[in-house]
Amino acid sequence: MASIFWVEDQFHWINKILPILQAHQFDDSPTIVDCHKSAQAACQKIKIMTDDQRPSLALLDANMHGNDHAGFSVSRALKDKWPDLPIVYFSEHSGTDIEMQALEQGDSRDFIAKHQNNIEQVLCWRIKAVIRQHQLAGSTNNKSTSQKNDDFIINGDLKMDLATWQVYFRNQTLMNPANTKRPLAPTPRKILRELLQSSPRPISTIDMAQRIDADVEKFSYASYRQHIKILRHSIELIAQSTDPKFSFLELCKQGKGIAAVGDEGAYRWKSID
Repeated sequence: MASIFWVEDQFHWINKILPILQAHQFDDSPTIVDCHKSAQAACQKIKIMTDDQRPSLALLDANMHGNDHAGFSVSRALKDKWPDLPIVYFSEHSGTDIEMQALEQGDSRDFIAKHQNNIEQVLCWRIKAVIRQHQLAGSTNNKSTSQKNDDFIINGDLKMDLATWQVYFRNQTLMNPANTKRPLAPTPRKILRELLQSSPRPISTIDMAQRIDADVEKFSYASYRQHIKILRHSIELIAQSTDPKFSFLELCKQGKGIAAVGDEGAYRWKSID
């Protein structure tokens, strides 16, 4: 049973998100949400919590009641008690020094902007990914469980976890090439999944829009191409860090990797082995 320790000072966010978190099954069972409306109340609760009450994940607002460091104080209290507890920030201050501090401190698994399209779905998807990653890490350390290959799409050095949607190239996680401290956005991951599952068949712009449930009128070839560019550069960063002589971008130009097909705005994944 998943349990979330949530600290949020704005009632409209609590009213909007709390029922969704409680209804969502992050590990195929009901979810318990322990919600606190201030950093002080949260820290007081942490002091008296036992190990049996340890949450699966902490979801923290960063700025509360005008204090930019309120969320960080809760994070420190949680980490002092449970050093490996996954921390996720849910904040209106994405792209600011607050996000930079949260990521640079190294205590957070993700920083989710509140104001974005489909925030309810995005929040649940990313919380589930963090919980899944933490469980897998624990399973690996304990050597008590193993995963079936059906849980992954594997193509050479590229691997996608179908449960968390995390993507790995040469065992390193693909990150946002514009900010390598932030995860790859959902849409490029969805596109890569479709390309891998369809490989080596190409997918046109219209077909891709339908496959990822995008608005066909808004998902243009230009947007498709931009997401492909992000994926290519994300893989290139890892390729260059592991082997400076290897260029994924050059392989794409040669028709391998994520390659353009024809003049109709189609792309395909072709194995680079």
